[in-house]
Amino acid sequence: MIHAWHRDVWARLMATGTRRAHAILLAGLPGQGKRVFAEAYAAHLLCASPAADGLACGTCSGCRLRLSGNHPDLRRLVPEAEQAEASESTSSSKSKPSQQIVIDQVRQLREQLTVTGHQAGERVVIIDPADAMNGNTANALLKLLEEPPEHTVFVLVTSAPRRLLPTIRSRCQQWDFARPDPDAALGWLNETTGAADASLLALTGGMPLATAQLAATDGAAMRKRFVDDLGRIGRKDPLMLAGDWEAWLRSKEAAAADFDLTRLVDWMLRWTWDLCATVLGGRARYFPDCQAQFDRCSAGADRAVMLDCYNALVQIRRVVKHPLNPRLLIEDMLLRYARAVSRPGGRS
Repeated sequence: MIHAWHRDVWARLMATGTRRAHAILLAGLPGQGKRVFAEAYAAHLLCASPAADGLACGTCSGCRLRLSGNHPDLRRLVPEAEQAEASESTSSSKSKPSQQIVIDQVRQLREQLTVTGHQAGERVVIIDPADAMNGNTANALLKLLEEPPEHTVFVLVTSAPRRLLPTIRSRCQQWDFARPDPDAALGWLNETTGAADASLLALTGGMPLATAQLAATDGAAMRKRFVDDLGRIGRKDPLMLAGDWEAWLRSKEAAAADFDLTRLVDWMLRWTWDLCATVLGGRARYFPDCQAQFDRCSAGADRAVMLDCYNALVQIRRVVKHPLNPRLLIEDMLLRYARAVSRPGGRS
């Protein structure tokens, strides 16, 4: 399956025919279905008789093996934690699975690729996300890319290509995925989910799959609470709100919606981006229906203070997965924001 907003990239990739590279890098913002594209390309390479548009037939022996999850020529490198979740393994090890692709996975892959393939066609390795590798793992992969096994195609998927080693990027043919057209994204959402929420689509940066996932986990209610709470900054002590948000993140409601500290900080960063854009004379991107609120907050605001607040939130986002104290992080974030919007003339 290829999503409508990826058809142009797919057609150009198919046009390369036998001139295809031994390693391709699929790069673009998260939430638009790059993994779906990677799986479709793997299916194409492993299919004995793909259709005229390049999509796998779904009926040949290679397709049947792939659909059953048992194709010996298809390998996937994903973070240990995702691998453990997919296999529902009950390891006796007390160590928590890594959120990264670890070097042992690359070493195991190298051994597997020394074995002759199941059939005469290509072997495919999908690495997603390719930026989830530390330096040692990336260097181990680089050796494979420098001397690739015969008839093997590597498909790397990333939302942050700059995090990859330049030497890895240089050995891949990069295919960039543009932001989907909003009308096409809303049409797909309406067809797939039965509802197209433009406000959630804006919040995800126009990414349809991320929007569908957010809508399915009561994202609209979460977003409303977030907006309402920030609207009370200036009338409510930020420290009290920090306590409310800490309790919110621990609630069953938030757990069911997969609403964690990382997502909260992401939303705060996007909200502040919209406010800075308004201060600089632009318009809101992620919360466009809140433009009137941004106009009130930004009236006469100090641009330098607003931009400092945004830059501080960028730094907070970088350490959000390793906070020493989540409550202190939330308090820091809200106090900075309150100071920014409570300037003379910039009171929310």
